[in-house]
Amino acid sequence: MKNEDYPYGQSPGAPFRSGVPEHGRVPKYYAVKARIAALVEELGEGQALPTERDLAVRFEVSRETVRQALRDLLLEGRLRRRGRGTVVAGPKLEQPLSLASYTEGVRRQGRRPGRSLVTLDRFPCPAALAADLGAAAGEPVWHMERVLLADDERVGLESTYVAEARVPRLDTDFDPDSSFYAHLRERLGIDFGEADERIETVLATPREALLIGTPPALPMLLLHRLSRDTAGRPLERVRTLYRGDRFSFTTRLGTQQ
Repeated sequence: MKNEDYPYGQSPGAPFRSGVPEHGRVPKYYAVKARIAALVEELGEGQALPTERDLAVRFEVSRETVRQALRDLLLEGRLRRRGRGTVVAGPKLEQPLSLASYTEGVRRQGRRPGRSLVTLDRFPCPAALAADLGAAAGEPVWHMERVLLADDERVGLESTYVAEARVPRLDTDFDPDSSFYAHLRERLGIDFGEADERIETVLATPREALLIGTPPALPMLLLHRLSRDTAGRPLERVRTLYRGDRFSFTTRLGTQQ
C-alpha cells in the first residue's frame, strides 16, 4: 500500500494528519521542524546539519524558531550534538523487556556494548533493601554503578545491588566492563528465573546527567528491576537510566489462557 492511500498522505504509524490540528493552523516552529525532518531523511546518519543561521535563511524564519524545532528533534533522538555542530543520529537502540542482559540486547543490533565502572562499594544492608535482596539487615551488600556504552557512546547509567553472600569477591573476580548476568551464570552457576520491572520517565539529576554526558533537561527512561533466581530466591535490585533520545523498549504480548 502506498503512503498516499493513507489519510492525508501520512506514513503508516505516523501521528494522525502528521500532528496538524483540525483548525489547520500549525505553529511556525512545527512547520519548520517537519521541513528539517525531511532534510534529515535526505542526509542520512552521521551527516552534518546546516547551521541555525543557514536554516533560518533557507526557511525564512527567525533563528529562535529554528532553535525550537531543533530542540524537539534532539529530544526525539533524530539529531545529536557533535562538538559545536549537529549531525543526524542513527536509529534508537531497542532494548527487549526480558531477562536478557544489556550486553546481549546491544549486540543483537550490531553495536558494541560496554560499561565503565563508576563505583563499587560494600556496605551493611539497610532494612529497606533487605527483603529485595533476600538478606538480613546489616549483612554486607554490594552496590555497583556503571555507565552504559554502545560503540563508546554513553547511553545510560546502571546501579546494581546484590548481597555479598550471593556474589562473593565481586571486587576481585568480576570484570566491570563485562556482563554481570554472564558472570552469575558462568562463574557462580546462578540462572535468572523471573523479574518484576517498572518503567517511568524522569529527568536525570545533575550528577547523573554529567556521568551520562547529557543535558539535565533530556528526558530519561528509568527502569526498576527486582530479579529472582530459578528457585524464586531474591537476587538483585537494579536501577537503570536510559537516554530517552537513544532508547526504546520492545516486548511481545500474548493472550493468557
